[in-house]
Amino acid sequence: MKPSRTLLLLLGVLLGLAILLGTLQALALGVPHSLQALWWGALLALLGAALVDALRLRRLPSPRIERQLPGNLPLGRWSEVRLTAHHDYARPLALEVFDHLPAEMAFEHLPQRIELRPGEQTQFAYRVRPLVRGHFRFPQCEIALPSPLRLWQARRYLALPGETRVYPDFARLYGAQLMAVDDWLSQLGVRQRPRRGLGLEFHQLREFRDGDSLRQIDWKATARKRTPIAREYQDERDQQIVFLLDCGRRMRSQDGELSHFDHALNACLLLSYVALRQGDAVGLATFAGEHSRFQAPVKGPAQLNVLLNALYDLHSTRQPADFAAAADALLSRQRRRALVVLVTNLRDEDDQELLAAVRRLGRQHRVLVASLREEVLDSLRHTPVEDFETALAYCGAVDYLNARTSLHERLAAHDVPVLDARPSELGPQLVSRYLAWKKAGVL
Repeated sequence: MKPSRTLLLLLGVLLGLAILLGTLQALALGVPHSLQALWWGALLALLGAALVDALRLRRLPSPRIERQLPGNLPLGRWSEVRLTAHHDYARPLALEVFDHLPAEMAFEHLPQRIELRPGEQTQFAYRVRPLVRGHFRFPQCEIALPSPLRLWQARRYLALPGETRVYPDFARLYGAQLMAVDDWLSQLGVRQRPRRGLGLEFHQLREFRDGDSLRQIDWKATARKRTPIAREYQDERDQQIVFLLDCGRRMRSQDGELSHFDHALNACLLLSYVALRQGDAVGLATFAGEHSRFQAPVKGPAQLNVLLNALYDLHSTRQPADFAAAADALLSRQRRRALVVLVTNLRDEDDQELLAAVRRLGRQHRVLVASLREEVLDSLRHTPVEDFETALAYCGAVDYLNARTSLHERLAAHDVPVLDARPSELGPQLVSRYLAWKKAGVL
């Protein structure tokens, strides 16, 4: 409990009067005794009122606060948290509310000053924006409660436990259901190549149409129906995709507000969403983290929620990437042939170790190496050289990019496909490559 501005102001006025009266007495000017008695009366009255007001404040019950906290929050996006105040006060009361948030969240519109009216409940809201993923707890709510005479202010802490999970930015994944998938993919920059041939899996029989190939005609069905009947094919379904995700120190680079690791998670979820809609099974394996995780490939829309729950509290570490151990662990768990998408950030020193691991995986699976390229490298490469420092930065960036390109060429020479993309473009490029391979029948 602390004095309010009103009490301090009144005490300041009385102090000023006391100084004035003392100055007049020191100058031997006549000061009526009634003024001194009036001053002492005012002081005693103020002290008495302050004492009574403090006792009433101690007995004043705290309002009841309820928090409506979303169970899931998307990383980096603003979300609303609502608070409801219940009370039994017989007169209006204004108070200040501050909700205690985790340190890893930015917030707006806190603290808030609200007014409680008799017989009513008060609702208000503020916004939060998570900066990291994980599981977070909201411990309590803090209120500044004024006394009935506004002479004191009590700071009270109300236990208000709450929990929420911060997931990767999955909002746009579910928002895609509001529009056609093809239109949505085109907005993201995903380009679907025309189908080569007729497809891989038989779908149905239908009447022959203009533009159909003669090879599509089913002659037995045509003879029975006495009208041309064509076979219709579709992309092969029930295939399996496994993401082999690097959780090591090379994924800790930061581009914008998100790290390479968060960009990689968003890209994996984006491709998972598309692949699950195509009827394929999606799974996940991690390496170079504190504890390796494995989710077996499963079909169906529910698998996306399973992946979200498996990834939301996953963070990169300072451990180096061990590609050989990662390949051995995946081969022991994934027996059926699958498309293995190795998501990492390639370095020029990865030559022999990475090549050996990928070739061992390639004996049983189809492998795609997805490498994230730092945005700053492209910026430095296109920055005009104006002085010695920019020249050094330009030469260093070009030398590093040339080394990466040489590594990609060596991997391609051994039939190891590499997708080199900036973090913000990794998701659409992964989907484009997946759809192109699926239509070409090379998965």
